[in-house]
Amino acid sequence: MLPIDQLDQIVSRFQFLEAKLNEDLSGADIAKISREYAELRPVVDEINEYKTLLSALEEAEELVSDPDMKALAEDEVSNLKEKIPKTEQNLQLALLPKDNADARPAILEIRPGTGGDEAALFAGNLLRMYQRYAEINNWSFDMIEQQHTELGGIKEVIAHIKGDGVFARLKYESGVHRVQRVPETESGGRIHTSAATVAVLPEAEDVDIEINSNDLRIDTMRSSGAGGQHVNTTDSAVRITHLPTGIVVTSSEKSQHRNREIALQVLKTRLFDLERQRVDSERSENRKIQVGSGDRSERIRTYNFPQGRMTDHRINLTLYKLDQILGGDLDETIDALLADAQAKMLAEING
Repeated sequence: MLPIDQLDQIVSRFQFLEAKLNEDLSGADIAKISREYAELRPVVDEINEYKTLLSALEEAEELVSDPDMKALAEDEVSNLKEKIPKTEQNLQLALLPKDNADARPAILEIRPGTGGDEAALFAGNLLRMYQRYAEINNWSFDMIEQQHTELGGIKEVIAHIKGDGVFARLKYESGVHRVQRVPETESGGRIHTSAATVAVLPEAEDVDIEINSNDLRIDTMRSSGAGGQHVNTTDSAVRITHLPTGIVVTSSEKSQHRNREIALQVLKTRLFDLERQRVDSERSENRKIQVGSGDRSERIRTYNFPQGRMTDHRINLTLYKLDQILGGDLDETIDALLADAQAKMLAEING
């Protein structure tokens, strides 16, 4: 049984926030309180449901001693004892520690791995898959940097995705994605294996990372459009190098001022992600699992075209609907990954 006093503290906090929202607050305070209030609401709903069932069970057990109500009360006790464990599990899930970055926008980075031109073409497939998934969820999907190969593949893509629960839904996409298929350039009909890497980073906020201007080298260069077309005659592209880490970020929009803003934001996001990985790594030394996006060098998924299947190796999930998945139908896979992460956290807490 969950500790009732701790549950009562959560309810009290929720009621306090509810009262604060009725006061005359500044915009920043309202936003902060509203966010916490919205996060606690589903938890409090589960708490109320759980406490209602416990109260009903107590009443039913008291009625068992009444000869006139015994049979009815025993049925009610049996029914409630079946419901309570499921409600308790739902409440435990609601009480799991939240990743503070879950509600943030995300920076998506896709790069080809082993496989040459075929890997670059596969990187393009992944880009379209995530673009379609963003459309399905009514998220905005804005390109920051996009470089194409001569065959129409992707050398590199960096995109900014905004919407409800973006990072929470996409954070487990980070890793090595592998494809098995007959390349268009293969005349012998042999199946090749290629790969592309995906990184999904929570967008950094100004309070997360403070960058010393002396740590930056900022270069301007000639900008070009997608695929090298429409060459811009001004040196508007911006490349920022973070000297302590060696991280290099480029933005190639038409406005040099805008490019500097974009590149700095991506740099902050990468530095914020490095810090998150460091903290997760320290925690994982004392834990069986690592919460977060995990090891980006890990092969997480295989897309097998001849068999029309996708396999996520982390949870041994295989789905025979490859066309739909590459068309943006990712919810079944993402839901399974989230459920697996929750189950591991529950096992750790209860173990």
